[in-house]
Amino acid sequence: MTEVVYRLYETVDELSTVIENARSVPMSGSCMVPRDHLLDLLDDLRENLPEEVHKAGAIVEQRTEILQQAQAEAERLTGRIRSESEQVVGQARRQREEILGTARRQRDELLARAQAQAEDLLAQAEEEAERIVEEARQRHEALIADAQAQQAELLAAAQAEHERLITETEVYRGAVARADELGAQTATDVARMRTEVDDYVDTRLADFGTTLERMLRSVEKARSALRE
Repeated sequence: MTEVVYRLYETVDELSTVIENARSVPMSGSCMVPRDHLLDLLDDLRENLPEEVHKAGAIVEQRTEILQQAQAEAERLTGRIRSESEQVVGQARRQREEILGTARRQRDELLARAQAQAEDLLAQAEEEAERIVEEARQRHEALIADAQAQQAELLAAAQAEHERLITETEVYRGAVARADELGAQTATDVARMRTEVDDYVDTRLADFGTTLERMLRSVEKARSALRE
């Protein structure tokens, strides 16, 4: 190793001597040196370089190659990651669209179901309303018919009572006429009879008036029930 280093120093010294002794080129800082001699010295210098220097050069070359390979691998990985990222993003977008589509379909189904239920409830409500109205109409007609029947019965009863009283009055009048014709009773008896008959007629008429008032109250009550 020492001999190699010594040889290197000798070669470097000889290069320095050649350059120092070279002829200068006029009007410039250059000089003229023997080309072949310098090349031989450089070859000798290169041949006598230590093995470590050669290894260092190889390492430098390997470093460059490694860096290039690493750069290529990094670019390859970057491309693959970018491609995988795009695939993941695309898949996520597709899944998002699928989820949104499913949600939209479920929403539409729920809306359709709710609409159908609302229509069913509305139809049922309309049917129930029609049924209630029909029942109310029938009940109203029945109440009117009952009131009319009661009114007819009351009027018939009043008419019968009126005719009966008229008949009794006619009988009374016939009796008076007969009494007058016969002349069998005294004026006192006739007056008493008239008084009794008048009282009787007044009582019957009062009873008839009470009956009529009761009938009228029943009719008014039935009419009030109809108006309600």
